Amino acid sequence: FNIINIILSIAIILVGSYKNLAFMIIIILNTLISIIQEYRSKKTLDKLKIISEAKVKVRREGVDNKLNLNEIVLDDIIILEAGNQVVVDTVIKSGEAEVDESFITGESETIYKKTGDMILSGSFIVSGNVIGQVEHIGNDNYTSKIVNDTKYIKAVSSEIMNALNKIVSTISMLIVPIAILLFYRQLYLEDSNITNAVVNTVAALIGMIPEGLVLLTSTVLAVSVIKLSRRNVLVHDLYCIETLARVDVVCLDKTGTITEGCMEVVEEKKESNKNIGSIIATICTALNEENPTAKALKEYYHSELLDEEIIKNISFSSKRKYSGIVTNKKTYVMGAPEFILKEKIDKYRNKIDKYTKEYRVICVCEADNAKLENVHVLGFVLLRDKIRPEAPATLNYFKEQGVTIKIISGDNPNTVLNIAKRAGMKEDIEMIDATTLKTDEDIMNAVERYTVFGRVTPEQKKEIVIALQNHGHTVAMTGDGVNDVLALKEADCSIAMSTGSDATKNVSQLVLLDSNFSSMPEIVKEGRRTINNIERSASLFLVKTVYASILALLFIFIKMPYPFIPIQLTLASVSTIGIPSFILSFEPNNERVTGKFLPNVLKKAVPPAITIVINILIIIIISSILKLTYTQTSTLSVLMTGYTSFILLFKVCQPFNMMRKCLFGSMFLLFVFGIVKLKTIFSFSSFTLPMIFTTILCIITSHYFYNLIEHVLKKSLENAKKMQEEKRKTLLKQI
Repeated sequence: FNIINIILSIAIILVGSYKNLAFMIIIILNTLISIIQEYRSKKTLDKLKIISEAKVKVRREGVDNKLNLNEIVLDDIIILEAGNQVVVDTVIKSGEAEVDESFITGESETIYKKTGDMILSGSFIVSGNVIGQVEHIGNDNYTSKIVNDTKYIKAVSSEIMNALNKIVSTISMLIVPIAILLFYRQLYLEDSNITNAVVNTVAALIGMIPEGLVLLTSTVLAVSVIKLSRRNVLVHDLYCIETLARVDVVCLDKTGTITEGCMEVVEEKKESNKNIGSIIATICTALNEENPTAKALKEYYHSELLDEEIIKNISFSSKRKYSGIVTNKKTYVMGAPEFILKEKIDKYRNKIDKYTKEYRVICVCEADNAKLENVHVLGFVLLRDKIRPEAPATLNYFKEQGVTIKIISGDNPNTVLNIAKRAGMKEDIEMIDATTLKTDEDIMNAVERYTVFGRVTPEQKKEIVIALQNHGHTVAMTGDGVNDVLALKEADCSIAMSTGSDATKNVSQLVLLDSNFSSMPEIVKEGRRTINNIERSASLFLVKTVYASILALLFIFIKMPYPFIPIQLTLASVSTIGIPSFILSFEPNNERVTGKFLPNVLKKAVPPAITIVINILIIIIISSILKLTYTQTSTLSVLMTGYTSFILLFKVCQPFNMMRKCLFGSMFLLFVFGIVKLKTIFSFSSFTLPMIFTTILCIITSHYFYNLIEHVLKKSLENAKKMQEEKRKTLLKQI
């Protein structure tokens, strides 16, 4: 639109009507404000990205250092651990790992990699540890060579972005043909000349352009990013702020969100005479894993290591849910009882059920081989998660705001349920073991009924998010581990903890840099404030666009001059749109955003816009009958356009507070002052008796038509919504 505005300005300059360039002053000011705010936003984000940027562990001359990506060179030796994002193509020199290449291929199945295999940049380590040599850097990396990016990343779905694109494309298509036809009509009117034709055509076109809306949206979003950054929140995707405002379900991964992400061993329950401390210490030493469970076990057990030769390591994975070692004598494993014992679990069912009511249970077993044949239970280790002190208040906030919480974890459902209750979810909540969910239909039914999901695989986390979306929910997902990545990619809004894995942070739209779960309410509030205020301000902008577009089309066929000149529209726009929308856009607003952006905005904008068009037509008819001058006609047109716009502003400001009262009152006085005291500047006429009569008639019709159109539109949208809901339910049944 900037190019169009410049062309219109040049046209005004060429005909010498300089006072009608006032609209450009407003546009320049808006643009400068937007540029300054976006620059501040970018500067803030750049600082945060440096802080949050993942480091790569590089071994040079026997010393391990963490370096930035741009510091890595060819043939560097790098160390990759579970949770690490692979940033350069690497050949494994020692070790083995399960690798997820879903960023590259879209396939969620993990791939086993061993010595000599290549790990591609863009993949991440699910389990295991490897030492590798850098094969490619920069543009030579595999992901850089993909011309058509095949990485599966969920497309950003932004109601505002889509709506603005529709508005811009529609106006862009209409504006040139309308300009040509309207200019031709205005030029060949009786008593017209080139100056009048240009001025009238420019007035019609600048009314059609909602340039302030685009600038206001980008400015408000940029300010929102700055505010979130002050709360240690890194925003990767600007428009996720909008999605966050619409969220009605939050899926929480227990570890690192409700809990602190660190565990403590509470007790050991022996089932044999073997020293399970030595077995656990040996497994932990061999695997060298750094997950919360491994850290707690290493901290608790300082026993002597087994005097056995380790032949193979079995790294932990979310799918397998256990880890271990194969020695020259036995196979030793530790992990989830259900996954190790399988059908043999019945013997220990009562004990395990008792333990899991309060603790996380690690089953320590020995078997004849890696297939876990002839498995024997050696004992159980009971661990407890530490609840975040702020978790109860945060969960309570979501409850008060009507946001449903779903707790999804790979742990035993009884353990997760206990943690949920310890975190303040005191009401009756139901839990389910995800291993019982065999089909998509099972998951579809479960997501609406259950609050706590235990023994969930990474693939099931993703399916749970999709099922909630199919039920019509807007879903936010929080996580910190590689097992959350699939669900985070699928969620409408993804939030990662900075203490989480590289992969989790890279795929998420928001990163909590202090890993503070208590930031969540403030993030949601900021999202709601931003989008509600943009929506409210947009209705003010689109009134002008709608009525100006309709009038421009009508005056191609009406043999009369266009009823405004640009400077008159500037007065109406500044007092009823520009200043009010800017001030209202920064007000607190904590209501959850519902419905579609464009219908929500048009529902408010169309009634006053059509009412203005009706008023203009009434004024033109009366002017023809009473032989009013063009100046008198344009004065009445501006007066009634402003009056009708103030009806909308009055509705938008409700409920009134002191600030809104001052805003409405001052803008109304500014408008009246311009009409009464600045007649020469704005080309207004003094009021005569016929003009007063016309004004009173239009005021009465304004309220009648405004209310009538508003009622009809409301009913039409309600019926359309019902039909859409019925259609969605039908599709849901088919799924």
